[in-house]
Amino acid sequence: MITRTTSRLVARRALTPAVAATRSFSKIQPQKNAEVVAADKVPMVTYNDGVRSESIVQPLDPGIVNPPGADARKIAIPLEKSILERLTPTLKKFTLVDKVAVVTGGGRGLGYNMAQALAEVGIKGIALMDLNKENGDAAAKELAEETGIDVRFYQVDVRDYGSVTGAVKDVISHYGKIDVLINSAGIADSNIPAENYPHDMWSKLIDVNLNGAFLCAQAVGREMIAQKTGGSIIFIASMSGSIVNYPQEQSCYNASKAGVIHLTKSLAAEWAKYNVRVNAISPGYMDTALNRVPALDAQKKIWIAQTPQKRLGGVDELNNLAVYLASDASSYTTGANMIIDGGYTLW
Repeated sequence: MITRTTSRLVARRALTPAVAATRSFSKIQPQKNAEVVAADKVPMVTYNDGVRSESIVQPLDPGIVNPPGADARKIAIPLEKSILERLTPTLKKFTLVDKVAVVTGGGRGLGYNMAQALAEVGIKGIALMDLNKENGDAAAKELAEETGIDVRFYQVDVRDYGSVTGAVKDVISHYGKIDVLINSAGIADSNIPAENYPHDMWSKLIDVNLNGAFLCAQAVGREMIAQKTGGSIIFIASMSGSIVNYPQEQSCYNASKAGVIHLTKSLAAEWAKYNVRVNAISPGYMDTALNRVPALDAQKKIWIAQTPQKRLGGVDELNNLAVYLASDASSYTTGANMIIDGGYTLW
């Protein structure tokens, strides 16, 4: 299977030159990958047999995971036209033929996995936005080469209004429209007691997770309204916006995601008259590279024990729901917050 997929990929590259362009916008300040900002300042709380201990987490190589290779990227396979023509009416509603999508936080992790999923259901073009240029360049190049789809990367700081609106305008200029936004960019600080939470860290997280999510939705929403053809906006929230996690203290992250969920509902109500649907996906504990570090092993035992399915979520287990919400299959769905957590919030 691997050999056959590879040979098809090589042939497709020869026949269909893919576009993987990069656009940078002003006011982006050099800094660490947004996903691991301030990791060297975060106290880590661990629990062993009910005994609480606290230590300082040291910076980790983002390429190191446990076990090695567990976060290897999968190859995206585009939907062939001959197959599309044979789909039943129900299955056709789950495709995104001739659509254009923007995926923030699309340089790696869950955002990139969802971009791959969109690429597999007939999408015309994808604009990846991320703060990390190295990850974004690599992701756009890889996705374009795998699928032959027109993929662009924009180095964007979602906290900066000019950066966001400039990128969105360029997407419209290049692709002509935007049909889907997956609002996935975000950061997480954890294991910080509320009474000790540094004000600058609180402000930064709220600025990225909530303010940044709004700026992106606002910029894309305006274009969708102007197009008069509707669209789908998908926020990546978290089950942490509906419950309080245990054992880690993370009041700021929880508050930011609760805000995202209510923002989702508010925008859904406001923009329904424009046929712009707005929904949220709230993941539970996911088996991402950032969670595959020894410092979290003790906490992960607690997370898994409190999850009915007794496991963490796979990095591609948001994909099918993202496709559903992006496509016409969910044409009567708006304002929903869909939790994917292996049952964690049931108990």
